[in-house]
Amino acid sequence: MPMMTLEMSATLLRPSVRTRFRRGHSRRTVEALQEQISALTAERQRLRDQGVNGSQLERNRVKLARTQWELSHALIDRYL
Repeated sequence: MPMMTLEMSATLLRPSVRTRFRRGHSRRTVEALQEQISALTAERQRLRDQGVNGSQLERNRVKLARTQWELSHALIDRYL
């Protein structure tokens, strides 16, 4: 039974992907998103060089994925 409890609590603690990648009301430009992706990528490399593992690296990964997702939608909006 403890294994079942661990699985349930891990599921409850993890935010859903749908919540992470919802589009906000303010839409950033393609250029602003590209700049943020560059900054997040540089931050990620610094974290890796410093040997940081765990939650900091995961937060960076989620921010980077979210920004890349926003960029893809901004490009779609621009060229539709």
